[in-house]
Amino acid sequence: MPRPRNLLTAPVTALLLLLWSLPAANGFAASNTGDFGAQLAAFPASVPGSDEQPQPLPSLADMLERVNPAVVNIATRSVVRESNRLLEDPFFRRFFNVPKSRQRYRRTQSAGSGVVVDAAAGYIVTNAHVVKNADEISVGVSDGRTLEATLIGSDPDVDLALLQVPAEDLVAIAYANSAKLRVGDFVVAIGNPFGLNQTVTSGIVSALGRSGLGIEGYEDFIQTDAPINPGNSGGALVDLNGRLVGINTAIFAPSGGNIGIGFAIPANMVSAVIAQLIDKGEVNRGFVGAIVQPLNRELAQAFGMISGDGIPQGVVVVDVQGGSSAEQAGLEPGDVIVQMGAKAILNVADYSAQAAVMFIGDEVDVRYVRQGKKRRTTLRIVADEQQAIAGQSLSPRLRGVQLQNLRQEEERMAGAGVVATEVDRRSPAYGFGLRAGDIIVGANRIAVEDIAGLREAVRRDNRQLLLRIFRTGRFYYVVIR
Repeated sequence: MPRPRNLLTAPVTALLLLLWSLPAANGFAASNTGDFGAQLAAFPASVPGSDEQPQPLPSLADMLERVNPAVVNIATRSVVRESNRLLEDPFFRRFFNVPKSRQRYRRTQSAGSGVVVDAAAGYIVTNAHVVKNADEISVGVSDGRTLEATLIGSDPDVDLALLQVPAEDLVAIAYANSAKLRVGDFVVAIGNPFGLNQTVTSGIVSALGRSGLGIEGYEDFIQTDAPINPGNSGGALVDLNGRLVGINTAIFAPSGGNIGIGFAIPANMVSAVIAQLIDKGEVNRGFVGAIVQPLNRELAQAFGMISGDGIPQGVVVVDVQGGSSAEQAGLEPGDVIVQMGAKAILNVADYSAQAAVMFIGDEVDVRYVRQGKKRRTTLRIVADEQQAIAGQSLSPRLRGVQLQNLRQEEERMAGAGVVATEVDRRSPAYGFGLRAGDIIVGANRIAVEDIAGLREAVRRDNRQLLLRIFRTGRFYYVVIR
């Protein structure tokens, strides 16, 4: 049987004959077999068969070997009551003689990620939504151990929580200064998406200071195209030196999957909130009390606040609430705030981000412009003890509404809450059903005990205002859009 013909033989032979016959050009010529061999010997060392070692390729492996052990898997278990509309209907229960007390419960499990920020104390930071309503929290470490965790405290307004586990052979990650991040910086996301432990993805910083997304109460997100998926929540966003620049918290996914738009809480905000949780077990934000609005080009020109490149700078104070830190510091409507602490205030997002890390007892240096003159003052952050306010200071949707904390005799009937003492008939709130005398006991699905609590609940969601009210002995819901 004839041996199969090698189809490569003829083309290769023809190529060699062609190379031998070509005249010298660009330093490559082969007039005979020996010269051709000499030219091959001059090829780079990366040619297969070369005895020289290739140059090492760029890699993140060394950095990840140090950082990966600091990122942990978080598993939570909880018991929830199953809801059944039929069983909750009084007519159905009475007709079929179903006891009201009969309730069904089921156990649920969820997973997320966390980052060890203090190995000696066993502190781990994660998202508040990862451990919300959890009855049991366990932490899986990279070496295979599973540790039971204790919830030290949480801050839902920025979606952060602090856990503590037995401190033994843990590896912590160092904070970076997230204020020095720039759009275009390379970042790496580490977490446990879909339960796949120690998954690493890379990308760049796509934008900074993202806000107005309706995700949390205080928003100052780092946007990145490093793929972030379910289970990555609470994981680390690190720079190429392996330092923590943010905590992954959310993705924009209209189709349900990752499309390269993820968000992380900046490390500077994480560090400030975690310090509060370690010190007090809760976050005690102060009452700044300055209502601000952005400067458009016309306002900036009127206030003389156009920069050299023509971009408006600062935020203008439109109202100062009585008894607030801003009032005590001497701020007035018309003042343009340009800096708070070490942070330059260019827009409302910068102002809100700084307010998120100002706690009761802090003293913050503020620089502002009044009637063209540069000034400075000190904000001494105090608690929100307002007893009565105009609703518009909380939200434009509450324009024309006067609000007041419940008096003790009213609390006996409805519990804690905020009463609408006046509701203008021409106001949006009146049109959607709010009436004078209504007691607001919840807002945006958050229980409200006083004006300070209502302020925080309103801040959580700027898309609508869902109020739970108590009126004439019954509870109702009112949606103000």
